[in-house]
Amino acid sequence: MTDAGKISEGSPYDVVVIGAGPVGENVADRARAAGLTTAVVESELVGGECSYWACMPSKALLRPVVARADARRVPGLSAAVQGPLDVGAVLAKRDEETSHWKDDGQVAWLESVGADVYRGTARLTGPREVTVTAPDGTEHRLTARHAVAVSTGTRAVVPALPGIEEARPWTSREATSAKEVPGRLVVVGGGVVGVEMATAWQALGSQVTLLIRGGGLLPKMEPFAGELVAEALTEAGATIRTGVSVTALHRPAPDGPVTVELDDGGRVEADEILFATGRAPRTDDLGLETVGLEPGSWLTVDDSCLVEGTDWLYAVGDVNHRALLTHQGKYQARIAGAAIAARAGETPLDTAPWGAHAATADHASVPQVVFTDPEAASVGLTLAEAERAGHRVRAVDYDLASVAGSGLYADGYRGRARMIVDLDREILLGVTFVGPGIGELLHSATVAVAGEVPIARLWHAVPAYPTISEVWLRLLETFRG
Repeated sequence: MTDAGKISEGSPYDVVVIGAGPVGENVADRARAAGLTTAVVESELVGGECSYWACMPSKALLRPVVARADARRVPGLSAAVQGPLDVGAVLAKRDEETSHWKDDGQVAWLESVGADVYRGTARLTGPREVTVTAPDGTEHRLTARHAVAVSTGTRAVVPALPGIEEARPWTSREATSAKEVPGRLVVVGGGVVGVEMATAWQALGSQVTLLIRGGGLLPKMEPFAGELVAEALTEAGATIRTGVSVTALHRPAPDGPVTVELDDGGRVEADEILFATGRAPRTDDLGLETVGLEPGSWLTVDDSCLVEGTDWLYAVGDVNHRALLTHQGKYQARIAGAAIAARAGETPLDTAPWGAHAATADHASVPQVVFTDPEAASVGLTLAEAERAGHRVRAVDYDLASVAGSGLYADGYRGRARMIVDLDREILLGVTFVGPGIGELLHSATVAVAGEVPIARLWHAVPAYPTISEVWLRLLETFRG
């Protein structure tokens, strides 16, 4: 760890990175690989939201849930896995995957690539200038010769409802780090966080009630994705109520139950309530006003992640609102790091679509896996998005249960696949899979979409038999007719 107190005020770096989550770490890594001196500032744990309160702990909770569900559908094995999950073992594995909320390993990695790490809160105090307030209250002023990269991510949004403070609701952080299983859990929101946490805690012993303002789950994916996940959650014992909104909360006793009032006049009582209702950028106290930007705003960037109207400020990852996914933020970091290095070396940039300094995938081929049972995975555009964008398209569907590999994978397999074909160029604009074991199938679709592989060439990508991947052949046959 750098002893910040020994660095004189105004100590210059080539690049200063604010936020040491996976995105900030990757910006720093790419900058150092290009020979640029780099400082990284972190106010919490190096490794960020993904490592401690999102991707890693949530998937550690979900892995045994999905593995047990899969095993229960395999003859000769199902009878052996009918009992409950070992909650203590599941939570212990979750804690191991988060390094018990200690970041020594992550700090050591950043230092190994040659970045200087500063603990404290960073604020912009002018162009190319960052002031860090350390935990002991001392201030250190850093300057950047070439770039400041903001990678502060997002925070959970909790609505301002009557009784919200006394209710002490969970956000995604509490949902992924809880030490005990609540007897009854209300989940507000039907997006990815909502359905994943409903899946995990229902399987770990909670009685889960999902409250959805809209008409279904996973509204940003193809409609059948949410429908299949909802069927499975209901069969697992969860209650799903659509078209309802929370109007007030009551928790008179700190350790007592919380009562949830709904706009239809109904009430639900629970031991904990999770709000999974959206994210906001962590830019409120970043000093944006000192460089002519609005505090608390999303930062609008070009495809190299350079903030519009500046030639030195970059916004990388969730904070730019392009694609709120860890892997996509790391992709942006690789692009931004290369762009920072090119501009520092006065080398021409390649910002054409799919160029070395353009995060084109943010628009055309964003992949995502929802780790529920069944899994839901998608890349690129949905049918509705493609039609709104003015493409002449055809949706090609296939029942995944009809693929030989699916029948071997599990008895009673249920799933569906869809590809969106651009009829003018005969390439794929999007692909969605829903079913057990399809998460690892998604990258093949990502390559097809990002590579704009012609349908005619996809016929020569022969899927191995008997695998679930044979759905590719069936989709092509369906398209051909």
